[in-house]
Amino acid sequence: MPPRLFAALLACALSAPAFAACGTPPPAVVDIDANRYYSDAHHSVIDPVLRARNIAATKPVEDFLARVSADASSADSGRNACALAWLAGWADGGAMLGTMSTEQSYYQRKWTLAGLALSYARVKPAASAEQRAAIEGWLRRLADATMVHSDAKKGERNNHYYWEGLAVAAAGAATGEPRHLAWGRKVFDHAMAQVAADGSLPREMTRAAKALHYHAFAAAPLAMLASILDVHAEPLDRLVAFTVAAARDPSGIEKSTGFKQEPLNVTKEAWLVVYARHEGKVIEGAKAARYPRLGGDLAVPNPLEHVKNRGT
Repeated sequence: MPPRLFAALLACALSAPAFAACGTPPPAVVDIDANRYYSDAHHSVIDPVLRARNIAATKPVEDFLARVSADASSADSGRNACALAWLAGWADGGAMLGTMSTEQSYYQRKWTLAGLALSYARVKPAASAEQRAAIEGWLRRLADATMVHSDAKKGERNNHYYWEGLAVAAAGAATGEPRHLAWGRKVFDHAMAQVAADGSLPREMTRAAKALHYHAFAAAPLAMLASILDVHAEPLDRLVAFTVAAARDPSGIEKSTGFKQEPLNVTKEAWLVVYARHEGKVIEGAKAARYPRLGGDLAVPNPLEHVKNRGT
């Protein structure tokens, strides 16, 4: 075990006797070999065999993010120390800086970077100087790799681009890197230009039965981006209003798409609390939930959020 990791785990155990042990972090996942799993032209029908294969391939990364985000958003200082120990362990191992075999692999990396950067922001004040150097250097490298891939890609700028913007901006805000924040702002501005007059996103409207799902999935990183950057954008208000209205009464979006929409669960709407906090609004029916890709328990504001106190 690397000396730095051993010291971090020892500190974790000593700082919280009630928290049995951090446990050794799983081996760093350097390469990601994920696969697409939609079987139709709209990318809306899931092939269960391909989906199961992708879940198995990405489980170590998903499990790591789930554990770190849960520990980071806990009120228990021992669990916070464990989050730092695990982050430092993967930083030392150069996690997710190897081969991304497919576009789905790049998707997985940017979603994970977003969640890990937001989780790190929660526990950064408790990090040692050595931990900060290791973790922040790693987050910067992941943000740079995300930008390089995104800027080279000539495909559609849809929800994936917005998650890339959040991942890079969250890393920039957590590490104090202005160019990463500036890149995130570029993505946010691009996204706002895509919002139609009715609040819909044309590229997400092509997703057949998953159009509502993908509006929520696109709005989630944009709501957090707006809060991190502390910007108000009327197109985001329209997008949120459209998505909330469609979730409550999908008849309009079903008429527009020609497909019955899959309902949203609580997690898929949890980002609304981030938007509401930033705008100082109350949104009926909005409930916080654990959302690892947004940094854990959304009932606890992230330090990177800019929170207004009008009715929240």
